[in-house]
Amino acid sequence: MNTEKETEEKEDPIKTHREGTALADVGKHKEAMEKFLRASELYEKAKNFFDASYALFKAAECNYLLKDYDNARERFLQAADLAFKVGYDRFGLSALEYALDSYKAAGEENETQELKKKIKEFRDKLSNL
Repeated sequence: MNTEKETEEKEDPIKTHREGTALADVGKHKEAMEKFLRASELYEKAKNFFDASYALFKAAECNYLLKDYDNARERFLQAADLAFKVGYDRFGLSALEYALDSYKAAGEENETQELKKKIKEFRDKLSNL
């Protein structure tokens, strides 16, 4: 009988990520989102933080397309946090901008103002580099 660890070791994050991409390409966003989330977990366990962040970002895009703005926002913010932790600031900034779009789509104006300030701070920081 396979243990959970053996199953995870057999799972290839790249393959899982590609499956998510293929599903998203044909409009199966819920299934794609699940694949992207799994790929993100596998990438993170392998210490591949950029791809973990990117797969999480792709999952958030699927949530957004499904009009699940709360989960989209949370996942965009998680992708941004992970990207910032490992120095992928420009990618993190992009994820924050998509989180802002999710707030706007959900009609949450109060939250958009706070996130706009944070985005401006990061833009200013990046422009000074």
